[in-house]
Amino acid sequence: MQGRVFQLPPLALATVAAATPEHVDVEIVDEALEPINYECGADLVGITTLTRFAPHAYTIADRFREKGIKVVIGGMHPSALPDEAIKHCDSVVIGEAEGVWSRLINDFEKKWLKKYYRNKDFVDLSTICTPRRDLYKKERYLFTHLIQTTRGCPFNCGFCSVTKFFGRTYRTRPVDSVIKEIRDLKTKFVGFSDDNIFGNRIYARKLFSALKYEGVIWLSQASLNIADDPNLLRMAARSGCKGLFVGLESADCESLTQMNKGFLKPHKFKDAIGRLHDQGISVLGAFVLGNDNEDPSIFKRTLDFAKKIKLDLAQFAVLTPYPGTAIYNRLIKEKRIFNFDWTKYDAGNAVFKPLRMTADRLKEEVDKLWRDFYRFDEIIMRVLRLGRRIPIQLLPLLLINFSFRKEIAATQEL
Repeated sequence: MQGRVFQLPPLALATVAAATPEHVDVEIVDEALEPINYECGADLVGITTLTRFAPHAYTIADRFREKGIKVVIGGMHPSALPDEAIKHCDSVVIGEAEGVWSRLINDFEKKWLKKYYRNKDFVDLSTICTPRRDLYKKERYLFTHLIQTTRGCPFNCGFCSVTKFFGRTYRTRPVDSVIKEIRDLKTKFVGFSDDNIFGNRIYARKLFSALKYEGVIWLSQASLNIADDPNLLRMAARSGCKGLFVGLESADCESLTQMNKGFLKPHKFKDAIGRLHDQGISVLGAFVLGNDNEDPSIFKRTLDFAKKIKLDLAQFAVLTPYPGTAIYNRLIKEKRIFNFDWTKYDAGNAVFKPLRMTADRLKEEVDKLWRDFYRFDEIIMRVLRLGRRIPIQLLPLLLINFSFRKEIAATQEL
């Protein structure tokens, strides 16, 4: 999704900028907002990239290197395939940059750049600096107040690259540090970029207890099992939680088992989402389609299910075997990946051979799911049932629903 509503500032780059020695001048360029100036006179260029943008990132790196400028590449994709990335740069940062970045800068200044930099252990989040948000082109973003309180995820979903990059060990920032960062931002609206803000419930309780005195509204990501802890859910709501992105993944139990999410029970989803709604929290539920057990009937079942459980928003993704994930390794072994054009690894294209349908059918049906869920009449029906959530959530949900609808029309060329 490329619309302005979905355009978020590059928190990772701002965090790396904060880890850069003070004597180094830093500029952040977000190519989604502005073109790259290859005549900028930089001494060193750092690029972060996801899989779908890797070929373009490599082209950028190649152009800078042609001018004699050193290039460092990092991010999810280069960390999974460092030997591929090094063909286009001078150094690859594998995994988290904090902890190695100042050493890399020092090596660069001494002209001793190594090919690969990697931390021996995961970063202690109490040591990270406040992101350099002053480097954002703030007027170009609708929202800039992203904060990270935790890293890692206790789950190990087969399609997800988070565990490999950040680990299953759940790491937390000191609550006092988080609260200070919020106060320094002087904002009443915060987005927590954590992969699962409820992953450590002891920490979550401490965080929510502190947040409730700050008067902020906040959004984040979570597992649906938060609904099984009524006390923690109430604490989240009272601390300002108004929306959660939740990986539901599937309406089918067998599909969930295949994705290593068998602990989720679809028959409990409706009640769980109802409990979130009762606390004034909107839910964006995400589904992944294309598992080996699924035939074409899964698409109508998913759409009906998404409506039945009364989601406020939904995302539908084609199962995508990102490098470094368990599903990638398995499908490589089974010789079922037929497309290694990384630009197609966008959760909207099928790059492997499903077992019970064609790849083309998988893509077409997922596209149709998007269109059907975001039909005009469906959007109106969803907002009409907001009930007592209307005063706070009507306008934001209308904006996001219609922004999705606009993006669907653009990307599917309707």
